[in-house]
Amino acid sequence: MTRLPLSVWVCLLVVAVAGVGAVGGAGPRAPVDAATNRPSTTVDPNATPDRSLVVADAETGERLLTTPVTEGTTVALNYTHSVEKTPVLDVYAVNGTELEMVRMEFRSYGAGLPARADVNVTDDGTFVFDPSGSYDHIYVQPGEIAGHELLVADRTYDLVGLSSGRSVKLLVTNASGTPTDT
Repeated sequence: MTRLPLSVWVCLLVVAVAGVGAVGGAGPRAPVDAATNRPSTTVDPNATPDRSLVVADAETGERLLTTPVTEGTTVALNYTHSVEKTPVLDVYAVNGTELEMVRMEFRSYGAGLPARADVNVTDDGTFVFDPSGSYDHIYVQPGEIAGHELLVADRTYDLVGLSSGRSVKLLVTNASGTPTDT
């Protein structure tokens, strides 16, 4: 498990590049639905959820959303880069009680995006970065301009509306609902 001090800067989720170091090409990839170009889940639809993804107010700990997840469930943050005004997609997979970053997609380079990493370019001009890193929690500062959305498996949540623009903490709890980062 990598424990890094995570911070959010100018409505960007910097966790994608904070301390991941040099990474190479082919890491694990969360599948993408070709019709929507959004992450899709490879989780067995018959699997019984044994964990939950929790979105909590970063200051008070108040739970704003609790949704069931299983091993491998795709969790993604979709937002607009505050300076570049281009879409960014950070994709994680539930790995035990951690969120393992499996892919970052973006349309242009800007503050907080990996400029000195091994980045692949797709036919449509999307930059794809395969980072390494697993996190017991992630902080996000949702913003109206960025329009942060949280995608969990096949569901989309308006993170800005859910949090009223307050900082949130994303974490996975075990079957008893206990946070793993106490």
